[in-house]
Amino acid sequence: MLWPFNHFRKPRMPSPGTIETIYGMIVTQAREPVFYRDLGVLDTVNGRFDLLVLHLWMVLRRMKSMAAGADLSQALFDRFCEDMDANLREMGVGDVTVPKRMRAFGEAFYGRVAAYDLALSAGREPLALALSKNILNGEHLDKARQLAIYAEGALADLAALDEAALLGGSWKFPLPAQTGVQAMDSNR
Repeated sequence: MLWPFNHFRKPRMPSPGTIETIYGMIVTQAREPVFYRDLGVLDTVNGRFDLLVLHLWMVLRRMKSMAAGADLSQALFDRFCEDMDANLREMGVGDVTVPKRMRAFGEAFYGRVAAYDLALSAGREPLALALSKNILNGEHLDKARQLAIYAEGALADLAALDEAALLGGSWKFPLPAQTGVQAMDSNR
């Protein structure tokens, strides 16, 4: 029996294992060599950050529609922030500078999320332009179009997942070739 005022209950927090699994999947996908080898993403700290943000954005969009979506999204975003903080410290950034860099990461994240959300609602070409600007330094529009096709396919796959599958980590991001993206000749 449901009690009449159960909306006063504390929301059920996702387990740390769930968040770790999902975040690990995001990081793994952002490190896929095909993005760097075939789609023009620079294999640099910035390039890896941008792909991480792209994949995090896709998962957060999917979580919006879930019953506990706000709690899950916050926990996943917190894990992303912990990872960014740890990476800065590992790279030797000092304690005084870390908060400034984290603020910059936050601004970059929110700026990209807003740009991707707006572009996605306007169609593939605006999404390609946003991806070109944010991931490919404003260059390689042909490769940005391929990234847009990939993102649309990955978003569709995520939307098709039921909540149990998403939370159970029993899914994978598609590879770009699985979303209709043509592999580029790496000998060019």
